[in-house]
Amino acid sequence: MQRRPAALTQREYDLLIIGGGAFGAAAARDAALRGLSTLLLERNDFGGGASAECFKMVHGGIRYLQHADLPRLRGSCHERSALLRIAPHLVSPLPIAIPTYGHGRSGKAFLGTGARVYDLLTLDRNRGIRDPERRIGNTRLLSRSEVLEMFPHLEAPKLTGAVVFEDGQMYNAARLVLAFVKGAAAAGADVCNYAEVKQFLWSGNNVRGARVQDRLSGDEFEVRARLTLNAAGPWADYLLHDPEHFGPAQRLPFSRDAYFIVDRAPTSSFGIAIQGLSRDKDALLGRQTRHLFAAPWRDKTLLGVWHTLFPEFPDQACVQPHEIEEWMAEINTVYPTLQLQPDEVSFAHCGLVPFGETATATELSFGKESRLVDHRRTHNVGGLVSLVGIRFTMARVDAGRALDLLLKQMERAPAAKRTDSIALPGGEIENFAAFEADARRDLPAGVDEKSLHGLLRNHGTHYRAVLNKCRQSTLLNVPGTNTLTAEVRHAVSHEMAVHLDDVIMRRTDLAAGAHPGRAALLATAAEMGRLLSWSAERLHREIATTEHTLQRHLARDSSSTAASDRTELRATDGANATASLNEPVSESHDLSHGSMLAETTVRATA
Repeated sequence: MQRRPAALTQREYDLLIIGGGAFGAAAARDAALRGLSTLLLERNDFGGGASAECFKMVHGGIRYLQHADLPRLRGSCHERSALLRIAPHLVSPLPIAIPTYGHGRSGKAFLGTGARVYDLLTLDRNRGIRDPERRIGNTRLLSRSEVLEMFPHLEAPKLTGAVVFEDGQMYNAARLVLAFVKGAAAAGADVCNYAEVKQFLWSGNNVRGARVQDRLSGDEFEVRARLTLNAAGPWADYLLHDPEHFGPAQRLPFSRDAYFIVDRAPTSSFGIAIQGLSRDKDALLGRQTRHLFAAPWRDKTLLGVWHTLFPEFPDQACVQPHEIEEWMAEINTVYPTLQLQPDEVSFAHCGLVPFGETATATELSFGKESRLVDHRRTHNVGGLVSLVGIRFTMARVDAGRALDLLLKQMERAPAAKRTDSIALPGGEIENFAAFEADARRDLPAGVDEKSLHGLLRNHGTHYRAVLNKCRQSTLLNVPGTNTLTAEVRHAVSHEMAVHLDDVIMRRTDLAAGAHPGRAALLATAAEMGRLLSWSAERLHREIATTEHTLQRHLARDSSSTAASDRTELRATDGANATASLNEPVSESHDLSHGSMLAETTVRATA
């Protein structure tokens, strides 16, 4: 993939898709596979919003038993199976244990019966999944002793065992989004990141494209399209701030879904459902409180998810240090033997998803499904459909639904393809263990097995493209990490990475659950600087901005980091550069005419 914004003005597209998260990327792939000329635009980096910040779970719908919602249950199960089929390198099964206590709703009989009903309702869940290790197993029961062997912290007099069901887990959520983007590009779509839609283009009361700003050069240009899909997630409503065409501005409730990563090695390969202190008021059956989850992920533990009504502008969503302390106190209250400490938190994530329309600050109503709006019916506006996705798991199918609705406005619209059986780029793998064993036999000199494993999980069968034509020096690891310098080069040359933040946070495993270390940050910046001909001032600004991003995820005071930045940048460039990192972060947004101008900047002067 190459970034060529100037070429986007040369044709009229069948379809413009705004938003390069999971839903927009899936829609672009689907549309391109249907044969539509398609353009995907993303105002920041692909997958850089809620998609990359998700809890990394691929939900199969067992939770919807307590809502007696069988269509959602079946739909979620189908989508989990689809991702296990088309992205076997990026999605794997994850067994999850629900501890049982005494009798009644917390007992093994009640929960086990529910889980077995789910098994019966999803008998086809492994259809088309050839790799045995990617198949979702049946419910099983664990004894008290088996549970305590895996989870010693659950020691309690009333513990009777656990019910185990299986769900899915993403290895790297941002790269799963990127796989959909690559799939769209491979099918003929044009894709461009850092291209912000400023306002729609109009023909009467019909949307016919958009005015776009290249956020790298500042240039503005127009792209024309017969139809437009607004898939900008929590930013989607702001594109409709045009009273002439859409009436008074409104924004439906969003939840800031947050979780944190604990630098504590998992005691088991199983996840565990922990009873928290909040309640799902919409549940018809089930336990009294909502479950939190502790999930093993690589060599760390994920803990979440906490939900908070979030009425602010989406760019302002972050996790505050006091919130982590409150969440840890909740977990330590429920399971005091855990004794989690604040200094064990290595990363905090949050993203915005739709809440139910009746949600208030004190009474949460969890969203049931993605929001799909045909603006012909709501605003008498043609050529436009808005899609605000609610679960990453449902991105593929909800994107297809949005396209089906939008294409009703096209004469002789092409038929949909079976996108649930067409492998994403890199996903052409029948058996991952055999694939990894073959790759290990051909292991290039200088590449260790940990680096190879990450390379295979992130790139699948395309890992050879990362290694081909590389100098021996690029097969070395980025200092202090298992990431190859070759991955950095590939991200720049073939994956449209243009900022240091793109590579550190999304294209590689460098910031997978923790700060990669100062040496890794500087080495990656230096490599990108050579490839992209960055000036000293640009290099310093990229480092400072990425440190700011990392500090937001660490949910800690960044003042000490800023001080070290000033010292180190002066040391690396002597008298030629002085970093001005004392200036406050600037966040502004002009919502008129659908404009979205929120931008975090950290300035450095040469």
